[in-house]
Amino acid sequence: MKRVKCSLLALLTLVIGLGVCNAQDGIITPAPNIANWGNASLDISEGLSLYIDAPTAERARLIHATEELGVSVKVVKRPAKRGYLNLAIVAETDIAEVSAFTSFAEGYTLDITTKGVDIKATTANGLYYGLQSLRELITHSTTLTTGHLCDAPRFEYRGILVDISRHFRTKEFLMRQIDMMAQMKMNRLHLHLTDAAGWRIEVESYPRLTTYAAWRIPHTWKEWWNGDRNFVEQGTEGAYGGYLTKADAKELVAYASDRYITIIPEIEMPGHSDEVIAVYPELGCSHKPERQGDLCIGKEATFEMMQAILDEIIEIFPSEYIHIGGDEAGKGSWKECDDCKRRMQEEGLESVDELQSYMIQRIEKYLNARGRQIIGWDEILEGGLAPNATVMSWRGEEGGLAAAATGHKVVMSPHGYCYIDAPQDAPYSQPESIGGYLPLEKVYSYDPAPTTMDSAVAQYIMGVQANLWAEFIVTDDHYEHMLWPRAIAIAEIGWSNPQRRDFTDFRQRAVKIVDRMLEMGYKPFDLKNEIGNRPESLEPVEHLAIGKRVEYLYPSRYYGPKYAAAGDATLTDGLRGTWTYADMRWQGFLGRGGVDVVIDMEETTHIESISADFMQICGPGVFMPCLVEIGISDDGEEWEVIAEIEHEVVLDELPSFKSFGWEGSVDTRYIRYKAHRSKYTGFLFVDEIVVR
Repeated sequence: MKRVKCSLLALLTLVIGLGVCNAQDGIITPAPNIANWGNASLDISEGLSLYIDAPTAERARLIHATEELGVSVKVVKRPAKRGYLNLAIVAETDIAEVSAFTSFAEGYTLDITTKGVDIKATTANGLYYGLQSLRELITHSTTLTTGHLCDAPRFEYRGILVDISRHFRTKEFLMRQIDMMAQMKMNRLHLHLTDAAGWRIEVESYPRLTTYAAWRIPHTWKEWWNGDRNFVEQGTEGAYGGYLTKADAKELVAYASDRYITIIPEIEMPGHSDEVIAVYPELGCSHKPERQGDLCIGKEATFEMMQAILDEIIEIFPSEYIHIGGDEAGKGSWKECDDCKRRMQEEGLESVDELQSYMIQRIEKYLNARGRQIIGWDEILEGGLAPNATVMSWRGEEGGLAAAATGHKVVMSPHGYCYIDAPQDAPYSQPESIGGYLPLEKVYSYDPAPTTMDSAVAQYIMGVQANLWAEFIVTDDHYEHMLWPRAIAIAEIGWSNPQRRDFTDFRQRAVKIVDRMLEMGYKPFDLKNEIGNRPESLEPVEHLAIGKRVEYLYPSRYYGPKYAAAGDATLTDGLRGTWTYADMRWQGFLGRGGVDVVIDMEETTHIESISADFMQICGPGVFMPCLVEIGISDDGEEWEVIAEIEHEVVLDELPSFKSFGWEGSVDTRYIRYKAHRSKYTGFLFVDEIVVR
């Protein structure tokens, strides 16, 4: 990733470009670096004469792209004098202004005059992206305003993860998403092909992975996960599943390549391998197929299988990178496994973290020898990072920053901004999901490499990726609903310079794109009818206990460190929680104690109500209390219980919020608020104890 060069010409052009406003501003997405508009126009309603100055190998792809512009295009052998569309691959010196923004060969210039349109780039990729910008302009009008665009991506990696393991997606569905990705100038599709819930890619050397481990009786992941987690033979009556054949995958690769998108396959190892062990139990540490998630690293058969699978994956996918997962391995079985203990002794490994690192490094050497590189989730840092590995940072940014600091390439994909499996609007209005709340605005606010980042670290930040896991996403329509328009925000984060990004402007453009997608038959989230954040969270609440000291009684003193919010000040700071417990406003309590706190009002105070809100999101284990007790005391020693509120905790599918409180009339100094955990283990989350 390259910072903007400080050439005077580039700087002046940028300032001018940012300062010019025109009717065609606010149309192109992602927002271009420079857009200078004139006062004349070009009518292209009668069509364009297309002349391409590019290698023969690229002509067919570019011609196909022009067929999607929305106007008739006729290929000609020499440039026309009027009504033309000229595409030319040129030397870098011919479009030097582009290099002021990037070192990646994907930039372009686009010039619209009263005679025609010229697009220039140093590569066919750049010409293709120029055509996407032209397509956006034509979508709004076939009368184009004259002007000049100079545009290039900020990051080389602009991607989406599509999970087809938990619920299978067909080749045709994936092609539809590739079409939209291409329009948004995205260039990486990360396919999550294997996981506990199903193996989704044909492997000739291990056919049982798809004839057995790709099929189950429960249609939904939720039913399967909460049930016996068994697989069935392909063809079993009522079986749900599917997989991409090699022919399907190769067709998909070619389709994406025609749109300058690289497909990165992910083959999970050593964790998330329940489906592999279900078929080949000898590869687990216990030699039993029941609910084992980690491959046995002590057995050579594990490496023989993974290497054979990777050989076939390499033959299908030409991507430089092969994603090998590496996340969330339980590692517990390795500690008791004789084979794993023997491996550790032979290799001089001191921990199971180092044992996982041994596998990752061995797989890396295998792939490196075949001209490929590995990329894995940030857990591959544990036990020592493989020498050439690229890290995809998902548990926040820490793993990515640590990898970049040691010279490893990084793709940023932090959970709090890029995991778009969380609802994007008021949870009660959305289909069931993993929980939380991740609206478009928060996704758009993310910056993978802010100016405050050390440049020595920032140079290794390859880009950004949105991840859409499908545990709760059963249908194709629901998947598109979750994906778009948040993936459009990721596209602009990856492409546009921060100076060109403005959420108000972006949202207006996104609404128009969503409307267009609806007309095209997509099922995106209806952005223009967005409800928005939890109303209680929008303004601080005023009440009698603001700023008063809160004593956390044992054992509730130990609220979860990840969900401490503002610490001991949380429950009387006047800030109500949003729709998500991860907003640093909700305070989370984990353990047998529930919530048990005392508020010191400092003096005897007349009180007429005491209440607090709780949330329930069953997926991640967040539940309502089964009983709330509210007490008062003059001395903090002797307590009078003034309310006992019982609640039957029901496992609802959708998130819910409920206030537990008392109303009356008392005079007291101390208030005790106690919330009891139900029979369901998990978190209690509370945001504020409101005293009036």
